This record gives sequence, C-alpha cells and structure tokens, in this order.
Amino acid sequence: MSLSATKRGARRGKNLTDGAIEQIVRILDAWSDVTLTWEALIDSVALRLQCRYTRQALHKHERIRAAFVQRKSLLSSAQPRSRRGLGGPGVVERMVRLEAENQRLEAENQRLLEQFVTWAYNAHARGLTKELLDQPLPRVNRGQTLSSRPIKKM
Repeated sequence: MSLSATKRGARRGKNLTDGAIEQIVRILDAWSDVTLTWEALIDSVALRLQCRYTRQALHKHERIRAAFVQRKSLLSSAQPRSRRGLGGPGVVERMVRLEAENQRLEAENQRLLEQFVTWAYNAHARGLTKELLDQPLPRVNRGQTLSSRPIKKM
C-alpha cells in the first residue's frame, strides 16, 4: 500500500465481487462531473465502498472498463441540454443517471449477444446439438457430509 493511501486511511481493496462491480458501474452511471478520470473514480469508490482499488484492478474487469469508456465518451460529447420544466434538480439528476444506465445496459446486452453467437457457432462446429446444449444442469447435493468420527450416544 502506498504512503498516500495510508495517509487517507483507506485500506487495501478486497477482491472485487459481483456486488462491488455492480456498485462501481452504478457510480459511473451517476457520474456527472465532466472530468472523469481513473483517479477520480478510485477516490469515489473508496468513499462508497471503504476500500481503495488500483486502476489496474478496476480496469481488469470488463464491465467496469466498458462502463468507464462509455461514460467518459458520453460526458465528453454531451451537449448541455435544456431540461427546464422537468422538475427539480433531483429529477434531472435521476433522469441523467437512468439514461446513462440504460445506455450501459444496452452495450452490455450487445456484448453478451455477440458472445452467444460465438458460442453457438463453436458448438455447431464441434457437432453439439441444441438438445445436448439445452440439457438442465445436474442437481446440486446440498446435504451435509457425515462426520468421520463416531457419534457418542448418551
């Protein structure tokens, strides 16, 4: 951990979970400051999650990287639009955040569709049938394992 991170009182970031990634992309969806940088995002994440991650750790995750690039592109090309008569500032902020979230989700959905097409082609090329691919997953045995030591009777 660097000296500057220690001075700020932030601790090393835990491994990123799906929930943490979701929170980070929501931070990006709500980002309204025109100057979006990795350092600014890291600071914002540290405030929200109480963990400090490196740029490399955040950049490694496709959802975060794609959301960052998309949001930065949107902010740099955004023309100030008049939103007079739409309600208070809270309504405008929510609308901007929801528009950004919608664009991010559409981009994620497009990437998943492209991945599915790739998988479908590869499955077909290897002779896998739709019936084989549609088979349900095996049931998970969530029963408790038996102890190897004898149980004492009273």
